[in-house]
Parts: sequence; C-alpha cells; structure tokens
Amino acid sequence: MYKHVALLVRQDGLSHEEFVEHWQTEHTPIAREIEGVVRYQQVLPTEPDHAEFDGIAELYFEDLEALHDALGSDGSRDYDPEKGKAKEAREDVDNFLAIDERPRFIGEEIVQKDEVDGDTDGLYKHSAFLVRKEGMSHEEFVDYWQTNHTPIAREIEGVVKYNTVLPTDPEHAEFDGVAELYFEDREKLYDALGGEGSRDYDPERGTAKEAREDVDNFLAIDERPRLIGRERVVTDER
Repeated sequence: MYKHVALLVRQDGLSHEEFVEHWQTEHTPIAREIEGVVRYQQVLPTEPDHAEFDGIAELYFEDLEALHDALGSDGSRDYDPEKGKAKEAREDVDNFLAIDERPRFIGEEIVQKDEVDGDTDGLYKHSAFLVRKEGMSHEEFVDYWQTNHTPIAREIEGVVKYNTVLPTDPEHAEFDGVAELYFEDREKLYDALGGEGSRDYDPERGTAKEAREDVDNFLAIDERPRLIGRERVVTDER
C-alpha cells in the first residue's frame, strides 16, 4: 500500500483549536473524496503544546501511479490541476496551513507487526520521521533499519502494531523513512517511548531501552521529527 503523509503546521494567527476545526469540518470532506484514495486517516497530537506539528494527514492509494496522478510526484507539492477534488483540496490548504512548513513524504508501507487486524482507529501512535546518520547511504540506512533495528522495535512492550514506510523516490524524499508504533493506551506509549516533550525511552524498559540505544547506530537524532498522537480513521475502502 502506498501513502502520502503530510505533517501539518497551522497558519500564523490560527490557534491549534481553530486549525483542527477547519481541518476536520471544512477540509476533511474534500480530501476523503480525492480520486484513488482508499483510506484516509489523521493523527491529532495528544499534547499540542509540546508537539512539533499540529497533526498528520495520511492518504492511502492502491498503486503509486494513482497517487501521483492525484497528488503530484515525489518532487512536487502540486496537485494535478485536472483532478477536481484534489485541486479543491490543494486550494483549501491555503486557508489553514503554513505550506512552506509542511513536510511531506510519499512511501510504501510495510506492516512489521499487527495484533489489531489493521483496526487503528482510536489507537495512540508514535510517528518518527527518520534521517540517516551522516556518512551512511540511503541503502545502508534501510538495510540496518530493516535488518537490525526492526526486530528490536517491534518487541517494545505495549506495541500492538508497527509499520515502516520506505520512500518511493529516496533522492527527492524529505526523510529516509517513517517508523510508526501503535499502542492501545497512551500511558503505555509514554512509559515505553517518553512523553511528548521527551525523546528518551524509559530506562527501565529493556526492549525500548535497547531500541533507543540502537538508533545512535543509524539515525541523525536531532534531525528526526516525531509526533505522538491519536489516530482517527476517516474512511477505509480497502
């Protein structure tokens, strides 16, 4: 499954609450009707005052061509001008988003663990946007991440679903990958991975501690945005 992940930052002058109101009330009904979208989900931060972004929007497509047709290629932020709903959605973002501060990512999702049968509505989610360590190629990064780190991360206490997302066009991607860890309970997430304002894993959690120590082997930590939030599945037609 391919998906377009947009990290959302509100316009100057808008409060987080005003941003959410416009996003949920005005923009969502447009975005979920974009041609080719088979699943649309959103993540709202659990602690907006400490979050690096105001939210995450994720649009899923069955194939990459359908995604590119609707939303533009990896190197473009422009929606296809001929696509009605995509064009309408692109025009509406100017009403509530700071466009130049909105990183985005197009990638292929790989499900590494799933104890909830894909039902993520209402789950708490730690999304980490990964940048490789200096001196590493993207290919070396992916090999280490998938081979060495993933077996550790998916065993972190409390994790019920774990996805990795690889960029479809690494040369144009803003990140080397996205790691998504899901928990059924917010406190379990905080216990394992730290709170919204912290990047430290709980030192008493064995597997989480091991995962935190291992990231130093392949990630540029200070360049790794993250967001802790609760997922809302708007539509799922898969």
